[in-house]
Amino acid sequence: MEQFKQLISGSTPVLVDFFASWCGPCKTMAPILQQLKGQLGEHVRIIKIDVDKNPALAQQFQIRSVPTLKLFHNGQVKWTGSGVIQADQLSSIIRSVAS
Repeated sequence: MEQFKQLISGSTPVLVDFFASWCGPCKTMAPILQQLKGQLGEHVRIIKIDVDKNPALAQQFQIRSVPTLKLFHNGQVKWTGSGVIQADQLSSIIRSVAS
């Protein structure tokens, strides 16, 4: 939990993908997140959190469905989205938060 707080506290935006290994749409997000990382490089940090292995974090952030994406900037949630979201849309959201 403390390590997670450190990860999301920096000035670089952090996109957290709350997922489950059994979730079909979560598997669809994996290549989208790779594409996003390719577009933004060091301008974003992407972290994947398995809700089944990290129930306390899932509960803390009130994750009701997977995949749920949360964008943190300076330790605060700046945006939340659920379901499959395309890389271009995520990129524009991250850019608007980071500017």
